[in-house]
Parts: sequence; structure tokens; C-alpha cells
Amino acid sequence: MNVKGKVFKYGDNVDTDVIIPARYLAIQDRAELASHAMEDIDRDFVKNVKKNDIIVAEKNFGCGSSREHAPLVIKEAGVGCVIAETFARIFYRNAINIGLPIIECPEAARAIAAGDEVEVDFDSGVITDVTTGKSFQGQAFPEFMQKIIAANGLVGYINNN
Repeated sequence: MNVKGKVFKYGDNVDTDVIIPARYLAIQDRAELASHAMEDIDRDFVKNVKKNDIIVAEKNFGCGSSREHAPLVIKEAGVGCVIAETFARIFYRNAINIGLPIIECPEAARAIAAGDEVEVDFDSGVITDVTTGKSFQGQAFPEFMQKIIAANGLVGYINNN
């Protein structure tokens, strides 16, 4: 399984309150909720993001509250993968639960620039910055995690099995 897209780049400690501001949490419609993704850190994100684009961030992406809305709006906005130096543990778990692919790779997170085109091979964990030609070895997704992602999340996986 692969994903290829343009990079949106962020720094350290991108918390769940900027991924999806609390003032929107009462919205039930996923598409409407996703229309506010990242707006407190990147006002133009939802206007510019396209299917399979990639978020690259530095340390502690997804810190803050344990709300599942954060990875959900990223996925619903069309993001195909998030690469970071590190993730907050609860964000990491929530991302897998809803089927959002995420990879920790400090070297890639530091080297990849905003606007670069990047391809991620989930089977091998190889992250290729197509723009620069550099490749990085991230953690490959175990088969069971790939099945969860392919099923659109843990609930879908359980229902299929």
C-alpha cells in the first residue's frame, strides 16, 4: 500500500486544539467538521489540501486532549499519511483506530520541506521525497495495522472479521 502527495509542514507540539479547535466539536457531520481542520495553525489548509497529501511535523504531533476528532478531521480532509519525529501516544492510538496512517521517522520529519512531493510505502516503511530524491527508512506497518487501515479503522476491521 502506497500514498503519494504534497507536503504540509508543521513544527513541534501541534496539539489537538489546533488540529480541530474545541469550538467545532459539537458538529456531527464529518465533512463539515473537517472543513475546520488545522485552521488555527494554517488558515488555508482545507482550501489547499488534496486527497493523499501528507502532513509532516516535528516532535509530539497530536499532543493535548485525547479527542478522536483530531485524527478523524485530518483523514476526512483527505490526508493520506502523517509523518512526524514523534506522536503523542493517545493521538497515535486514535489514528490507528480510525485508519489514519502515521509514521514516526525523525530524519524524514526534519529533512522534508513544505510543498515537497513525498511517497510513502507502508509495506516497507520507505519514505521518498520525490522532490529531492532522498529516501528515509520509517517503521513499516505491521500486517495487522495495514488491515485496520484498509478497513477504514478498527471498527471496520472488527465488523469485517
